[in-house]
Amino acid sequence: MSTKKQVAVFRKEHFNAAHRLHNPEWTEEVNQRVFGKCNNPHYHGHNYELIVQVTGEVDSKTGYVYDMKLLSDLIKEQVTDRFDHRNLNLDTEEFKNINPTAENIAIVIYDKLRPHINESLDLKIRLYETERNFVEYPA
Repeated sequence: MSTKKQVAVFRKEHFNAAHRLHNPEWTEEVNQRVFGKCNNPHYHGHNYELIVQVTGEVDSKTGYVYDMKLLSDLIKEQVTDRFDHRNLNLDTEEFKNINPTAENIAIVIYDKLRPHINESLDLKIRLYETERNFVEYPA
C-alpha cells in the first residue's frame, strides 16, 4: 500500500504598496462609511508580508517539492517587481478595475503564480496587510 507523502514548502517575501479602497459606484459618503481611513483620497500604504505555500510530493530525483530559488525568482518577477513601491490603484493594470483589498490582492497574486507552477502541486497565498490582519487564498 503506497501512501502519498505531501510536504508544504513556504517562501516569504515583502513588498510595500499604496492603495485606496473605493467603489466608484457609491457616493463619497458611502465609501467613507464602508472603508473609513482606507478610503483616503490621497491613498495610504502597507508593508505587505507575502507567504507563498506550494504543497506536493517530494521529487525522487531532486528531493524538492519545488525549487525554492525558482519560487523566489517567480515571486520577484510576477509580484514584487510589479507591486513593490507602487500605487496599486494608479500604477498597475491588475487593479485598474478591481478594488485592491487584501482579499483581491491575494487572488491576483495567486492568478499570476498559478500558471507557472505544475498543476500537480497545490498553491496557497497568505498575505499580511498588517501584523494582525491577513488573508489566505484559496481558503
